[in-house]
Amino acid sequence: MRNLFKIAVRNLLRYKRRTLLTASLISIGVIFVLTFTAVTSSFQHMMIGEITDSMLGHVQVHRKGYVASIDNLPLNLNLKAGAIKKLEGLLDNDPEIAAWSPRIKFGGMFSNFTETTNIRLNGIDPAKEFATVPLLTSRVSDGKKTLERGEIFIPDLLAKGMHVKVGDTVVIVATNENGSVNGKQFTVAGVLESATGPGGRDGYIHIDDAKELLRLEDPQISEFAIRLKDFSKLHQFSKKLQQGLSGQFNKAGKPVFEVHTWEALTPFFHISRMIDLMTFFIKLMLIAIVLISIMNVMIMAVYERIREIGTIAAIGTLPGRILAMFLIEGLCLGVIGAVVGNIAGAVLISILNTLKITFSFARHSGLILSARIHPADILLISATVIIVSVIASLQPAFKASKMDPIKALRHV
Repeated sequence: MRNLFKIAVRNLLRYKRRTLLTASLISIGVIFVLTFTAVTSSFQHMMIGEITDSMLGHVQVHRKGYVASIDNLPLNLNLKAGAIKKLEGLLDNDPEIAAWSPRIKFGGMFSNFTETTNIRLNGIDPAKEFATVPLLTSRVSDGKKTLERGEIFIPDLLAKGMHVKVGDTVVIVATNENGSVNGKQFTVAGVLESATGPGGRDGYIHIDDAKELLRLEDPQISEFAIRLKDFSKLHQFSKKLQQGLSGQFNKAGKPVFEVHTWEALTPFFHISRMIDLMTFFIKLMLIAIVLISIMNVMIMAVYERIREIGTIAAIGTLPGRILAMFLIEGLCLGVIGAVVGNIAGAVLISILNTLKITFSFARHSGLILSARIHPADILLISATVIIVSVIASLQPAFKASKMDPIKALRHV
């Protein structure tokens, strides 16, 4: 085998220009795939972080059927005392959870004493909420980044439309589950930018104010938002939590809880999937480049060395060794292209990070591109290039190993 490698390397060096051109083409393909993967991965990671860390959390738990009716913010589908106690016990004792936050969600009327409009409200425990969605406070464009009883965060669209500023007094009127109407005055503590672009009518008040406004005598929670210590274990954790809650049934014999990851709660998940799809097709293009390049080189090599192949076959070289010789040549081309491409790709990614390229997402501008490539992606791309290189060499190598020595020696 060692001798075969020597012969394969010698043959590649015999045609230096062709070898250099082929290896360069493979390297360029690897460079662009690595760079594209790093940049899109950075954007995807940033987008997911903006959505999960500023509003949703990684996982949410609701009463069964709540998400299907979430646009109406149904108070009759809130979790009750028994279910809340059961769920809090599970969340407190799970080592994979970094933080969790209970929320009471409801709709109300917002008034500045001269105009009235509708608003979606989230009753939160500030300490737990800010630990679960740590980027929430970064959305405060005006005002303070803390929330106390009697205070409210309002969306910037509402603040501009109603001409309300920080420090103003407003009134929230809401109807509880029993149809009773109640109102309460609040002081505007902060104005929130939307996490998903123009629009959005979500405000935040203290959870105790929400209970008072809705006149909740018994504990009720609309949803529990959960933040994990390791985001990569999202689906594994979701399945485990679902199994842990699967034994809870209501009086009608139906499940009490439903568990959703962030993916099921926002349309931005589909954008994330599109990025994955684009990356997949870029990798297919790399495979095509390698396949065509290696196959073209190996076919030319076989054609130009017919008499040489006939000679080594005539002196007793087995077809299998001839086959292996050409496969090793393809392997060497793939390895050289992958190694050079990985090194050059890493350098290009470092340069992009040094340049600190900025871009905008939703309402956030000045976000800095932080391109990064995971070792697993490097190994996958390298393995793909090397395997495809060997596969592309199979047909020419097989043809060389099956040549008749007599006919090969007569070839001009």
